[in-house]
Amino acid sequence: MAFADIDGIRTQYEIAGDGPPLLMLAPAAFDSSISRWRLNGVWKAMQPLDTLRGDFRMIAYDRREAGESGGRIEALNWDVYARHAVALLDHLRIDKAFILGGCMGVSLALAIAARYPQRVQALLLHWPVGGYRWMLKARSIFDRHLEFLGAHGFEGVVARARQSGLFWNDPEAGPWSAVIRHDAVFAGRYLAQDAADYREIVRASRDHLFGDTMPSGAGGEELLAMKLPAFIMSGDDASHSASSAMALRELIADAQLSPLMPPQQDAATVAAWLRASKAEVLRRVHD
Repeated sequence: MAFADIDGIRTQYEIAGDGPPLLMLAPAAFDSSISRWRLNGVWKAMQPLDTLRGDFRMIAYDRREAGESGGRIEALNWDVYARHAVALLDHLRIDKAFILGGCMGVSLALAIAARYPQRVQALLLHWPVGGYRWMLKARSIFDRHLEFLGAHGFEGVVARARQSGLFWNDPEAGPWSAVIRHDAVFAGRYLAQDAADYREIVRASRDHLFGDTMPSGAGGEELLAMKLPAFIMSGDDASHSASSAMALRELIADAQLSPLMPPQQDAATVAAWLRASKAEVLRRVHD
């Protein structure tokens, strides 16, 4: 593990393996940290940071406001998340990388592709999020935090955050809960801020990130404009709707949707999909 100042935020990252660079955008929504590649879903069985060492130079990191990384109290949107990710590539002197996103990491992958296409070798999109039920769930997370803030104030939020440090699983703790938990200086600034201004920041974050039922991260026009190879593997539940994967397949011109649905997806089949996608991209480069 290493730490660096990335876009003004102390960021934890890990590098493993040898091969083309692979920027890994972890699943688990707002709790997107390196640990999720070892603990969540199919990745727990695969252990990609070990399994894929011979295939990629993997760059995993704790997204800002997650894990052991820091954060800033500002309106959160796909622009700030994408800028932070690309600044990490800058720090590592990587011009272009494969981008792997899982769950809401897909949203960030799409945001990077829309805003910084020159930095993307190809998109590897596992279980994209989107749809009406996803939008309702995501917005309700922010609303529950605002309700808790109204009832308990900043002191209550900080106490809650220090217990869990997880926003998605404990909405009352708020989007900055992970930073509050491990950074006493940040927690002090959090307690001292203006409540009305903060509520506007939280509402703006909710509305920017989850304003409609499209797959999160990039709008329809941005997806139509993408000229990058995209390889998609669908989920099939309330948050990772099959319709979201299909929408990406329909809107991104150079997209391939895997026929494997979740019952057929395991450590072996997902690893094979990643390797085959890489091979296809490199074959095109050499042709």
